[in-house]
Amino acid sequence: MKNQEFENASQRKSYVGHVYSMGEKLQKDTVLNSLPTNWAQMHRNGEIHIHDLDAYGITYNCLTFNLLNSFPYSKLVTGSDYEKIIFIFDFLKEIIVKIGNEQSGGMSFANFDDDIGTIINNLKVDFNNENQLLIKSLIRSFILWCNNTHDRMGQVSYYVSLNFGLSLRTIGQRIAFYLLDEFENSGTDVIKPNLIFKVKSGINRNEQDPNFELYKKACLCTAKKMIPTYLLCDSVTNSKYEASEMAIMGCRTRVMQNEHGKETSIGRGNIDYITINLPRIALEIVSQNSYKIDDLIEQFLQKWRDKALIVREILLDRYKKLLSLSTADFPTNFLNNFWITNFRKSEKLENIFKNGTLSIGFIGLSETMEILTGEKFYKKNEIYSKSIYIVKKMREFVDELRHSYQLNFTLLATNGEYISGRFPKIDSTIYKHIIFEKGFYTNSFHVNVDSELSAKEKIRKEGIFHQFCNGGAITYVEIKSPPLGNYEGIQELIEEGINSGTSYLGFNFPVDICNECSETGIFDICTKCQSTNIKRIRRVSGYLEILDYFTDGKKAEVKNRIKNIN
Repeated sequence: MKNQEFENASQRKSYVGHVYSMGEKLQKDTVLNSLPTNWAQMHRNGEIHIHDLDAYGITYNCLTFNLLNSFPYSKLVTGSDYEKIIFIFDFLKEIIVKIGNEQSGGMSFANFDDDIGTIINNLKVDFNNENQLLIKSLIRSFILWCNNTHDRMGQVSYYVSLNFGLSLRTIGQRIAFYLLDEFENSGTDVIKPNLIFKVKSGINRNEQDPNFELYKKACLCTAKKMIPTYLLCDSVTNSKYEASEMAIMGCRTRVMQNEHGKETSIGRGNIDYITINLPRIALEIVSQNSYKIDDLIEQFLQKWRDKALIVREILLDRYKKLLSLSTADFPTNFLNNFWITNFRKSEKLENIFKNGTLSIGFIGLSETMEILTGEKFYKKNEIYSKSIYIVKKMREFVDELRHSYQLNFTLLATNGEYISGRFPKIDSTIYKHIIFEKGFYTNSFHVNVDSELSAKEKIRKEGIFHQFCNGGAITYVEIKSPPLGNYEGIQELIEEGINSGTSYLGFNFPVDICNECSETGIFDICTKCQSTNIKRIRRVSGYLEILDYFTDGKKAEVKNRIKNIN
């Protein structure tokens, strides 16, 4: 197990995990060997990355639960309030475990506060002080379970996202308050589940809004623990949708647009996604000629389109193989009807999975523009405009696919946790360029992590890209130290995000924990006991993890991060 290579920071070593990883590697090789040679070669040589390769044709990626449609009220015809409340949280853990074995990616609750409140009301539970204390206690237990459990595949935690903040009922507001309170006051090393606060005018964004104090509490929690992150429902990217229908999954996945029914996140998910290595295309072009920048960009887009056409074929092949399975291959979904379409009444899986997304992702826009122009794209307006043009053209192509195939093709600003290091490692064996010195490619459309832009400037520069990346995107700002108590500062940056078009916003700052005495701060030597046995909490690709478990590419990125000071 000593030499076991992890692909994400959530993994922990175990016997079962080691055996699983060996089988997973064999499964991936088997899948690659079964694919057309050129497809497999593109993955192997780092032109593209087929994510969750072991799940190819076997399952889908991720899902936002249609929780209200699936709760088994029939099992609680009788029972005390205590039994009913306990059952609710046991049910949540049960479905997370079972779905974790039935799909390859994360799971999300779109309106955790309001949905749990609805279930409690439907069960006719008395919302008295005693039961409120029980609910508060169980929320704390649920948070700790999500944080501490690494049972999936014997080595990985469950990727759980709780979206909340919109409930206008007392019971939903109390659940949201308990969620924030228990998370904020749990240990510093409690960094999961991913809490996502929905910011919406008329509900919580402004001082006169009924949930403003809840929003303020969320910002205070973020200032202490980097969580929640924020779904900005009023930004131009999101404002055309009902806020209650939107949800973020994992570190950025966004499923809204639907060619086959209601535009919602609820009961829908991503089927599969493939990332295209943008810097590789740029390196291929500049190594062959020295045309003017505009000509290089057009050549780049043509090469990208050629690769995207092949990616389209791989996504469609994977999708068709998934549809060849039976509803019986998804027993938990069949039993609970988590999807927008009734699993039990669907003779064909196509009726269900056509509501999912097929995503074409990208990584390394920053390095791409540096290769093509010799400039950092965020430093010159002319180069910045050309980078927007590239992403806009990629989105237009993806929309062409969506219309042509009547399937939910989307453009994804990929979280490059593993490939941020994998791609440049491969590319550096073929090409020579200064971009390889830092050891990683920059996530999606992000400006360089050492840009020295202010927090507001970074948000402004990245905001417009969110409007093109309908498969999901995140912007985060790097803060020097925890802004304890400064909720106004967090809200000010959220406002900047809303005005810039940002869909999803997060905040980073370093948190160090002494493993000997539990002192927290920012240090290499504990200020209390002088120990050097330090645990470092950092954001990896939208969620928090312990730095020691980061992939090599992400460790290199952390070393290069410079704070975005206002």
